[in-house]
Amino acid sequence: MSNPYSIRAGLLSQAQEILQRQYHQEYERVRYLCDRDLVDPKTVVWPKMPTTEQILAEAEKLYKFVQTK
Repeated sequence: MSNPYSIRAGLLSQAQEILQRQYHQEYERVRYLCDRDLVDPKTVVWPKMPTTEQILAEAEKLYKFVQTK
């Protein structure tokens, strides 16, 4: 059985992966549009990498889900 530390570490890792995947999907979408001259690369809003605060908030959401019965 996992201890509380390893559970939290796992949830933190999952949260980071989720947000990084979202970032990369949005980045590739914008890049695709730029490559096809559908948007101007200088004016388009490029996605930002997830912050530590966003990762912690996502991990908290996952933790709350795990805690519900």
